Amino acid sequence: MNHHAYLILAHTEFELLQVLITCLDDERNELFVHFDKKIKSLPDLYTKKAKLNVLQKRFDVRWGDVSVIEAEFALFEEALSKGPYLYYHLLSGVDLPIKSQDYIHRFFDNNFGKEFVGYTFTTMQPEIVRKCQRWHLFPRLFKSKSLLIRGIRHVAIRIQETLGIKRNDAVNFKKGPQWVSITDKFAHYLVDNKAWALKTFTHSFCSDEIFIQTLCWNSTFKSSIFSTDNDEIGSMRAIGWRNGQLYDWRPNDFDLLLSSPALFARKFNMKDPFFIMRVVDISRTSNDGFE
Repeated sequence: MNHHAYLILAHTEFELLQVLITCLDDERNELFVHFDKKIKSLPDLYTKKAKLNVLQKRFDVRWGDVSVIEAEFALFEEALSKGPYLYYHLLSGVDLPIKSQDYIHRFFDNNFGKEFVGYTFTTMQPEIVRKCQRWHLFPRLFKSKSLLIRGIRHVAIRIQETLGIKRNDAVNFKKGPQWVSITDKFAHYLVDNKAWALKTFTHSFCSDEIFIQTLCWNSTFKSSIFSTDNDEIGSMRAIGWRNGQLYDWRPNDFDLLLSSPALFARKFNMKDPFFIMRVVDISRTSNDGFE
């Protein structure tokens, strides 16, 4: 059991997806890709060293909906059926590594058994209540522009707030970045709790940032969490937040990425291919701390 599994959720930017796959193309890795079911024509992807698996079971993934969790479970289940692996890394198709494969493998060898699940511990309770303890109508239509649907959803939430209607009161919810790197044992634990997760988070909002954190925190795996001091260090991912909004990394962020202790960064686009190639060069050459 010396390989790593990379689980990739993809729905756009297929040129960048191939760049990501090329960066991960190492004989010590096996790659699993879930394409959004809405995509009718899948891109041709290739590797030279790593085994590449494109999932046949696909979900129509909608932002904020439990379908995101369903797609993640499909990736974990497929990887577990072919494992075991030392670590399972959940990435999006617009992420890139910012350390070399040698660096990444040595890092996880040196920290074997730790769970890289990031936690956000700002004032979360009102957000948790709104996202997981109210009933959200039309969860697949969170981004609908229909004024009727948006109005019904808003009124339904206001009624629940006014009447004090809450669900999942017994659950100690936690929140953090969706993207994680976890051990084989914890990956099995996640899948073993699939039925609970789908029941709990159906008709919730953005629970893909909550379900793994909640399951880990309320289990024996809590003692193996790598860090709870900072969600980016906890997940070892540099995430482009600015003023509370997620944005794509840009050329003027290069030095920040270069100096980051994180292993992966999200998210990117192909508007500036030269910048992307500079980031790829980081992932080919960075070995600081292991030489």
